[in-house]
Amino acid sequence: MAFKIFVDSSSDMPTALRRKLDIDYFRMGLVVNEEVKFADIDFIDYTVEEMYGWLSEHHYTIKTSLVTPGEFMDKMRPYLDNGMDILYLGCTLALSSTLNVFFTTRDMLLEEYPNRKIIGINTTKADMAIGLMAIEVAKLRDEGKSIEEAAQWVEDNKQHFHEVGSVETLSYLKAAGRVSGTKAFFGNMMHVKPLIMFDIYGHNYVYKSVRGTKKSLEESFEYIKAHYVPGVTDVVYVGQAMAKDQQEYLAKRITEELQIPVEKFWIGPIVGLCCGPGMYGCWFRGDLITETGEKK
Repeated sequence: MAFKIFVDSSSDMPTALRRKLDIDYFRMGLVVNEEVKFADIDFIDYTVEEMYGWLSEHHYTIKTSLVTPGEFMDKMRPYLDNGMDILYLGCTLALSSTLNVFFTTRDMLLEEYPNRKIIGINTTKADMAIGLMAIEVAKLRDEGKSIEEAAQWVEDNKQHFHEVGSVETLSYLKAAGRVSGTKAFFGNMMHVKPLIMFDIYGHNYVYKSVRGTKKSLEESFEYIKAHYVPGVTDVVYVGQAMAKDQQEYLAKRITEELQIPVEKFWIGPIVGLCCGPGMYGCWFRGDLITETGEKK
């Protein structure tokens, strides 16, 4: 039986791609100057430029919030009513508790729909690492695989989906509680750029720090070069948060030197507002991630 695939706002999965693959998403929330909004990765409620403009206006206060039980129920009920099962690829539990809200909501819905299957997976990832998994799951669904087979594939393969990237300033990560104020102050003063990847537990792990944007881009490319797998890495998604020059630089090097196709996209409200304008990132399927995040 066919099943419905869901991701969430943290995935930044482009609208056209989701529509092509028949994938829906659960909307996380934003609170902008006490006004409640959805974390809209279709950019219907606001434009990308407007969203990043909030960060340049110092009088704006912005907070992100979890997917609500109501959003989960409203999105899942129509599919459950039509006899479809649900597979949700959720943002890493290391960074968001949204999946826990999903599990509570799922248990309530299963009382109403005891014959349906509702599965949520801690992908230990975010952004287009989730999107890349969803692409593979859609292939399995279309091949006639069961929801259990698709879910097991994600569990077996999720540590092969990489991210690497950096930020323009540590100030937004400080505001989001990801780094200390002292570390952000001295890091900005010294023009330190953290190179960020996912460890096996789903934490954003700074595996190296370098001086300056040029060096961070070079190190990001070297990371991709070290971890891509010929014949497996069939595309690299390169995202930007008002960092078009960085995106173009990496896209050019990846296509010309590694001969891997690149898809470019906007980093959306959940990841982008936490990391700030100037962030860039690359996501791809490659070798096995073994990094535990322990300090070396």
